[in-house]
Amino acid sequence: MFKGYTQLVVQQQKKLLLVQFNNPKKKNCLNRFAYIEITRVLCEAAQDDQVTIVVFTGAGDFYSAGNDLSQLENVNDLETSITESIKIFKEMVKAFVECPKVIVSLVNGPCIGIATTLAGLSDMVWCSKKAYFATPFVKLGIVPEAASSYMFPLIMGRSKATEMLLFGEKLLPHEALQYHFVSRVYKPSELNSVIWPKLIAFSELPPQSLQISKTLLRNHEKSSILQAINSECDELYNRFHSEEFFDAMIRFNTKKSNL
Repeated sequence: MFKGYTQLVVQQQKKLLLVQFNNPKKKNCLNRFAYIEITRVLCEAAQDDQVTIVVFTGAGDFYSAGNDLSQLENVNDLETSITESIKIFKEMVKAFVECPKVIVSLVNGPCIGIATTLAGLSDMVWCSKKAYFATPFVKLGIVPEAASSYMFPLIMGRSKATEMLLFGEKLLPHEALQYHFVSRVYKPSELNSVIWPKLIAFSELPPQSLQISKTLLRNHEKSSILQAINSECDELYNRFHSEEFFDAMIRFNTKKSNL
């Protein structure tokens, strides 16, 4: 178990499962193969009695720059690609919701797009002072994803959620703490001396009590989260066919080629 991953680095440390986004040349952008592996690792963790906590973090200086938009280049059958991509995406997001083990996002650097919205679905988020969060969905001609249309107003209030999800405003570490998106901001120098020992200690708590307690905390919002995921994916399908989205991709690719 936990072998054969290429998009992720997966390591078991006692009862803690460490999952690193591993695409540092592209700032840990996530493609559909990464989505499949994230789904797989969460399903495997759910079935492994030796795992109590799953910790996501990034390799290198970035947590994740979000969705790999280069996936959209050189697509022959656009309709099939969109349909398959949304199916894979929805399965991954639902794996986050359904996983009975505690999920922690340890955000070690910039966290953008899907990486931010998945953090919003995690049970606990800690971030480095070098991190920030951004969700530039409207700028890309699309809509909020991964239940962020429900979770962000719930976590940080409607006004701040609007700043992020509609206007693409960055959320800096001190703001993330202020608006309850994270519960701890750590110094990079504290990672090995404070953060990892504490997470390992958490993973050694009584496993059944830990799992049941997570269920009690999250069950009351689960149906609303799943409803949000379905509604968002329906709208994403529509947006991926829209003129606004194609115009946004042209602007994005033009900007990238000029760098």
